[in-house]
Formats: sequence, C-alpha cells, structure tokens
Amino acid sequence: MDHESSFGWTVAITSLAFVIAQLDVSIVNIALPQIALTYKASVSTLQWVIDAYTLAFAVLMLSAGNLSDLLGAKRIFQLGMLIFGIASVGCGFAATSTVLIGFRVLQGIGAATMIPSSLAILNQTFAHDPPKRARAVGLWTAAGSAAIAAGPVVGGLIMQISDWRFIFYVNVPLCAAGILLSFRLPQKSSPSKRSFDMPGQITWMLSVTALIAVIIEWPKLGFKDPLIFGGLLFSAVMLVVFLILEKKVKFPMLPLHLFQSANFNLLLSVGAVLNGAYYGSIFILSLYLQNVLHYPSLRAGLAFLPLTAGFVISNLLSGRIINKFGIRRPILIGLAMFAIGFCGLFIAKADTPYWQLFVPFLVIPMGMGLAVPSMTTGILASVDKSLSGTASAALNTVRQTAGAIGVASFGAMAIGGDNAILHAITVTAVIAITFTFLILTFCFKYLKA
Repeated sequence: MDHESSFGWTVAITSLAFVIAQLDVSIVNIALPQIALTYKASVSTLQWVIDAYTLAFAVLMLSAGNLSDLLGAKRIFQLGMLIFGIASVGCGFAATSTVLIGFRVLQGIGAATMIPSSLAILNQTFAHDPPKRARAVGLWTAAGSAAIAAGPVVGGLIMQISDWRFIFYVNVPLCAAGILLSFRLPQKSSPSKRSFDMPGQITWMLSVTALIAVIIEWPKLGFKDPLIFGGLLFSAVMLVVFLILEKKVKFPMLPLHLFQSANFNLLLSVGAVLNGAYYGSIFILSLYLQNVLHYPSLRAGLAFLPLTAGFVISNLLSGRIINKFGIRRPILIGLAMFAIGFCGLFIAKADTPYWQLFVPFLVIPMGMGLAVPSMTTGILASVDKSLSGTASAALNTVRQTAGAIGVASFGAMAIGGDNAILHAITVTAVIAITFTFLILTFCFKYLKA
C-alpha cells in the first residue's frame, strides 16, 4: 500500500468512529418529540436522553484516553466500536424511557472509548510529519463535524420512512464495518507499563455526574431542595479530591503538568465555549423548529442542512489554512464567525420564515469548523506523542462536559411551552456571544501560533 492510500485508509477508518459518535450526539434531537409521545416523557426526561450519552462520553473519556496510552490505541478503538454497536441495539429495543437512558449511557461509554483512541492513532501515525498530521486531523474533524450537523437531517429522513428506533439501528452495520476494517490499522506504539488511575476516574465521574444532574433537575426541584444544594457541594468536593489525587499518584489519569502550557489551557477553553454553545443551541433549535414553527420531522431535519454544509466547507479548508498560517489565525476568525452567527438567532420568533434563519445556520458551523481543527492540532502539538491519547481525551472531555452542561442549562430554560423556547433561544444567543468574545479576547492576547 503506497503512502497516500495508507494515509487515506487510516483517516477513513478513524473518521468513521468520529462520525458514528458525533452522529448520535445530534441525530436524537430530531426524534425528541416522537420519543416524548412514545414514553409520555417530560422535557427533563428528554434532557436525560441527550445528556446520558454526552455525560458518559465526558466522564469516561479521560480513562479511555489513558487506556489508549497504556494498552494501545488500536485495541481500545476496536473495543469502543463493539460497545457502541451493542448499546445501539439496546436503545432501539428499549421498552421504557429509563431503559433507553441506560443504553444511552452505554453508547456514551463506547463513544468515549472510540474518540481518544482514534485521534491517538492519527497522532502516532503522522507525528513525524506535522503538515500531514494537520491535514489528517482536519479531515477527521470534518467528518465528525459533518456528522453532528447531518444528524438531524439523517434522523428526519429515517423517521419519514420508519420510526425513531431506527436512528439507533443504523449504527450497527457502521460499527461492524469499523471493527473489521480496523484490523488493517498498524499498532504504532507499544503498550505502556503505567498503571490505571482508578481513584482519579471515580472522583472525576462523581463530580461531573453530580453537576449535570443538578443542572437538569434544578428547575423542577428548586435550589433550596437538599438534593440540589447537596449535589453542588458534593460535585465541588469530588473535584477538589480529584485534583489532590492527580497531584499525588505516580501515574495520574490527567497529568496536571499539561496545564502549565498557556496554549493547552486556552485551547481547552475554546473547546468548552464552542461545544457548550453549539450543543445547547441545537437542542433548543430542534424544539423550536418542531414545537414552535410546527415543522414535521423531515422538514426540520432538512432545515439543518446549512449546518452540515458550513462544517464541511470550513473543515476541508482548515488543513491548508493551518499549514499556511498556523493555528492562531483560523481560531480567531472562527470564533468571530461563531459569535456573529449567534447574533442572527435574535430574529427567531413564532412566525420567522426559514430563509431568515439560513444565514446563522450556515455561519455558526463555519466558524466552529474553522476553529476546531486548529484547536485539535494545537493540543496534539503541545504534548509528547506518548501522551496523545490522554491529551486528546482531555480536550474531548472538556468539550463533551461543556456540551452536556449546555443541553442541561439551555434545556431548562425551554420548559414551559412556545414562549419559553423562544426566550431560551434569545438567552442562549446572548450567553454564546458573551463567552465567545471573552475567549476570543484571551486568544488574541495570549495564544501562540
């Protein structure tokens, strides 16, 4: 196999994992009204259907990245594909919303296992050739970004010809193909003899899970409820314990020396802002299109097509831009476009024609699609390749945690009918613009190319 075909093969297989994982972040959004009808579910339950996946994704990503470095990225990649396929079958057959949420957790475990290992495979394979690595990461990101944007479209099409359960069944042949094809990937690094940080994993998982649970249940129970106040306190205590443990253990799940790099910290913050704003807004916009504008599922899915186009266009251009200008300029431009796109959501009303929504639906993902590959490339370049799985896991952990918080907090604003959804869109836009310009300012002052 020549170098170029080997490059294409490696990128295609690793990108398939990212496509599968990202597709399930957004494909379920378009099915929420039908899932609510099937189970007579509340908005809070629907938030758990979304966040059970992203939460498991977030809390286990660091462990999976650590395992990639310990046991070898290829083995962990194949395990993740297997778990995800089994969980997807369970989601499709779920008889109750509780069972569905349980299998969504298992899907999140599979996704958490696939993503850092796939990125570690890319980093280990092309570490000797930074321009090729930037190109590979750009294509990998383009595939995942296109998938998250295409999720509502694919979901709408599936539900037009079948029922919402088939949005999960579609993952099964994709996972099977990924497992079979991955045997052709080389095992690039020898497994490490470091030990697994179980206390760190447990304390991190408890901290993040408690935080997301509090945000989702806050509107229903109120802050004065002991479960809410106690949950916040418990989350904070577990986070402190986690950081203390990571300082003391010989082989930490999250080596704290990574945070000595200003670029590393800034790029993590960029990922948090982008994912928190995007995931939260997509959840709200899915409710807006179907519950306020009364689009049927297929039309609502097709309405998200500009998001797919925006991601694909900017991601495909990003590799060349990074190689020519470095990571700083595309991140700054991408963040500015992201914020400007959210300004366009202020027009969203009960009778807004779709053509007025087209511009923000296109500009938001174009900005995100320009910034994310540069952010990912910068993270990988800031660490030794032996820690590539851990570093990519840290980035994606922050992104998924922020995404879960975005869905939980923005979704809480949407409880109460059409007016609440419209209000949530406005508040979402204000929050997204504020935080994006804040991190843009810090990147302008401190981010190195």
